[in-house]
Amino acid sequence: MAATPQNPAAATPRRKAGRHRGEGQWAVGHFTPLNGNEQFKKDDDGLNVRTRIETIYSKRGFDSIDPNDLRGRMRWWGLYTQRRPGIDGGKTAVLEPEELDDEYFMLRVRIDGGRLTTQQLRVIGEISEEFARGTADITDRQNIQYHWIRIEDVPEIWNRLETVGLSTTEACGDTPRVILGSPVAGIAEDEIIDGSWAIDEIQRRVIGNPEFSNLPRKFKSAISGSPLLDVAHEINDISFVGVRHPEHGPGFDLWVGGGLSTNPKIGQRLGAWVPLEEVPEVYEGVISIFRDHGYRRLRTRARLKFLLADWGTEKFRQVLEDDYLGRKLTDGPAPDQPVARWRDHIGVHRQQDGRFYVGFAPRVGRVDGTTLTKIAELAEAHGSGRLRTTVEQKMIVLDVEEDQVAPLSAGLVALGLTTTPSPFRRGTMACTGIEFCKLAIVETKARGAALIDELERRIPEFDEPITINLNGCPNACARIQVADIGLKGQLMMGPDGTQVEGFQVHLGGTLGLEAGFGRKVRGLKVTADELPDYVERVLKRFQEEREDGERFATWAARTDEEALS
Repeated sequence: MAATPQNPAAATPRRKAGRHRGEGQWAVGHFTPLNGNEQFKKDDDGLNVRTRIETIYSKRGFDSIDPNDLRGRMRWWGLYTQRRPGIDGGKTAVLEPEELDDEYFMLRVRIDGGRLTTQQLRVIGEISEEFARGTADITDRQNIQYHWIRIEDVPEIWNRLETVGLSTTEACGDTPRVILGSPVAGIAEDEIIDGSWAIDEIQRRVIGNPEFSNLPRKFKSAISGSPLLDVAHEINDISFVGVRHPEHGPGFDLWVGGGLSTNPKIGQRLGAWVPLEEVPEVYEGVISIFRDHGYRRLRTRARLKFLLADWGTEKFRQVLEDDYLGRKLTDGPAPDQPVARWRDHIGVHRQQDGRFYVGFAPRVGRVDGTTLTKIAELAEAHGSGRLRTTVEQKMIVLDVEEDQVAPLSAGLVALGLTTTPSPFRRGTMACTGIEFCKLAIVETKARGAALIDELERRIPEFDEPITINLNGCPNACARIQVADIGLKGQLMMGPDGTQVEGFQVHLGGTLGLEAGFGRKVRGLKVTADELPDYVERVLKRFQEEREDGERFATWAARTDEEALS
């Protein structure tokens, strides 16, 4: 394994004018920070800010926080300042950071593999009620996010989380983020291989390890042995996807270089089959390539997908094998095409052991502390005390005896949740939006929930799988490019000539082995007020024009622009 440059050398000599000055790659000797983010990371490891939070900032208050800690290193512990109330979307890119900052924080709890116990969920709910004004959103990366967190309360929150085995370590920042895992790992009847051990071992080796705490940017990962391909593996920096090798049996197909944001890329197969016991080593090899060779000059090019695009898969695999693993990887097959129409595990499903797991759907991931506490009570009463979060902002109760399925489902309905949601409730996701996010331009969560209600009322007979993803800005936290209907928030001119909230529309994106990005119809934008009318119109056209068995994404790809407007 290549050593981490702990003491970067002096700056390389100035190059002649007109020559490329390099991308800030450590592996080729570019150690001098080329932007402010690289400078504050060189000045002090982000992991070290915890001590200052506990001993200084939590005691002296918000105004005592160093700016490089406030808008930089505190992310290494899951903390972002949230948006000051009352600032409209038109000022998002205009105001200085200190003008956008509120004196409260978003705090992200990382839930690797989406695995929770009822004890953990109860503590999450109690923290929400006591310290976060009841907020607790389930994200599309299996995490839970609080808002309204005061710096004074952070040490006590950490103490309560860590007492039950939870953490916010490297939940944000230029770090190895949460490791996505199949929410039915170890229990699904059709599982190829259980990747849970690998997730735990990677956590032990990598998370909180200074060797991997200064990456060019965030590093997203996923491990799933489900044939449903249920962790959005195509849009992670690294993914391990369950496959059966014809000679070696169950293992994982290795993917690298996926990611969305403003320059979306679908991850690429390296053609390598990785047995379970080698997954952590291969993970370390890939993340080390990113650390050492990743681009650090421009933040907009500092993701692994850009390095892969320049190198190609053949060179990437060669560097991984020769320089980081010291051996060749085994060639292997691609995953099979998933046959299920939905991949979110919603509903009632039999487990390997004869018991059942029960998946249910909140609206756009929005819940609250009281609801989470009551979900924990239901899971304890009717299951074994185990739950999972999903990459679609949903939840699952595990280990339910057959005679307990009905009372559990009834209890969930009483909380406003359901195991038999409409396609709209099941398939709609939304990012945090302008309510709390400093990057957002428009509102998303309430808009998404209202859209669900309208579509259920207007098209109650619609029964096709459909994904509708709302994002408050171009950064694609809600995966707009790979949704059937992706909605990117922007400001636009309304019918009366005034500036209003609206969305650019992407149509026909999809994940799976036929993954692809939605098309942007020229000039297709809708105001927020017009959104229910537009979605109703396009879905009714789909119902009228679709061929037998045709998916929305296929229809949208072949349909003329006029029909999509």
